[in-house]
Amino acid sequence: MSTFRTQATPNGSTSMAPTFLLVGMPGLSAVPSWWTIPLITVYFLSVLGNGTILWIIALEPNLHRPMYFFLFLLSVSDVGLASTLMPTLLGLALADAHAVPASACLLQMFFVHVFSVMESSVLLAMAVDRALAICRPLHYPTLLTNGDINKIGLAIASRCLGLHLPLPFLLAHMPYCHPQVLTHSYCLHPDMARLACPGAWGAVYSFFVVLSAMGLDPLIIFFSYGLIGRVLQSLGSSEDRWKACQTRAAHLSAVLLFYVPMILLALIDRLRVPIPQPAHTLLSYVHFLLPPLVNPILYSVKMKEIRERIIKRLYSRKVGCA
Repeated sequence: MSTFRTQATPNGSTSMAPTFLLVGMPGLSAVPSWWTIPLITVYFLSVLGNGTILWIIALEPNLHRPMYFFLFLLSVSDVGLASTLMPTLLGLALADAHAVPASACLLQMFFVHVFSVMESSVLLAMAVDRALAICRPLHYPTLLTNGDINKIGLAIASRCLGLHLPLPFLLAHMPYCHPQVLTHSYCLHPDMARLACPGAWGAVYSFFVVLSAMGLDPLIIFFSYGLIGRVLQSLGSSEDRWKACQTRAAHLSAVLLFYVPMILLALIDRLRVPIPQPAHTLLSYVHFLLPPLVNPILYSVKMKEIRERIIKRLYSRKVGCA
């Protein structure tokens, strides 16, 4: 463990070592190439699905509306998150490479959390958008104009970058009292911050970032869906109710898929629940890798306009080639 020996400070802490150690999927280290195939398959399907959503929304003028603008941003965050995770995951799978340079670890940590908070922010914006559309249908066109949508997009970008830009610098200069061995297959700031010495104020800021984004967003989202549920019960037309429920089901499924594994991981870490390491690692993979894979399927199946536009575009291309 010589890579973790750094010059000690007078109080026994150390500065950041040049490398961090990651954990792979327990039991697969002897045959690392075996899980390369599912990893690459998941990544390829995630990029293909989200790329199709981005392509169809960009090309179809009828989809240039608030709901689809947020769906566009959701696909961007999904592709960005999956792409950020792949370097260390494939390094572990292909070469059993557990050591990662500290600078690369900080960079991955930054982008993982930027895209995670971007996804959380977009899910929040989508929930509020649907609540306004269903609860205030007559005022909806004036409540969310193109100018408002641009401001929301800018606010999401500012929130993601503003919250996380200080984190790499804080973590790089915090005193460390524990070996730099992480508990995941990628670099996450709660995982890195727990290695710091007690009382390090950078760890306090890290906790604030998590609480302000991942704690507040789901509360507002579920409150919005509660309002939507109340309005849907009073809708007279079964057709309108069914159409609204289809869109709501897609959104709510994406929300549950993103937040439930994250909340479970947070509770397990906070309460120190003794679960096997493979289960902990698998739950982490589900949280980060499943939403980019499943979200395009949810929205293309549940949202009629997206599904019809994709079929129409593919059919016109097929006819054109013939």
